[in-house]
Amino acid sequence: MAASIGIMDSAYFVGRNEILTWINDRLHLNLSRVEEAASGAVQCQMLDMTFPGVVPMHKVNFDAKNEYDMIQNYKVLQDVFNKLQITKPLEINRLVKGRPLDNLEFLQWLKRFCDSTNGGIMNENYNPVERRSKGGRERSVKGSNKMPKSLQTNNTPPNSSSVGLTKASGPKPANTAQVQALSKELTDLKLSYDHLGKERDFYFSKLRDVELLCQTPELEDLPIVVAVKKILYATDANESALEDAQEYLNQSLGVKAEDEENGEQEDY
Repeated sequence: MAASIGIMDSAYFVGRNEILTWINDRLHLNLSRVEEAASGAVQCQMLDMTFPGVVPMHKVNFDAKNEYDMIQNYKVLQDVFNKLQITKPLEINRLVKGRPLDNLEFLQWLKRFCDSTNGGIMNENYNPVERRSKGGRERSVKGSNKMPKSLQTNNTPPNSSSVGLTKASGPKPANTAQVQALSKELTDLKLSYDHLGKERDFYFSKLRDVELLCQTPELEDLPIVVAVKKILYATDANESALEDAQEYLNQSLGVKAEDEENGEQEDY
């Protein structure tokens, strides 16, 4: 299954917000950016939840900050991959850099793999906080001891008065006209969703091509390529990175032009 998930699979078009919700709900964390999972600890525990007992959690360091400690986590993850006969290559050198696109892509694959194994159903008997604690690495995971609001809401039992009110004043059956109107609205929404999905897939593939081109060794240090990567890897979703990229490009080209002008004057 793992090897059959291609780059154009729908798994790679799951948004970062959905990925973060998936992680936070299941592991009782409070991550706000996908690159916060760059240490590999989250990936290890996701597999521990999906395949209980396979991951040696005592070896997983949730407090890993430097690349050396992160690599140790990925070594644990690689051993688990070998046990489960997962053939997907682990691009550790790219993941530990904390680049958003690299980490998002890997988490998208991981979600698809876990969902295909457990049907997308959460293991209700799994206690993520306890597993981290038993592993001896429960330190400063962001929000690890904070119960997500969604779980708190789901765990709140309904009072007797609200239950009685629901039974007494239940919704009336919809008539034929309402059903037809809702069916038409649902069809329109599905068509709109399909159209947006195709448009998203088109632009994502273009974005991926640009990223691969920017990573070409002969080009990656050129000022224009560096400026493009500033836009690609910008982490603040609320602000445009265009101004920062233009400023860098103007400074780089200005310095180059000044050097060439000085060189011409020396020739005279």
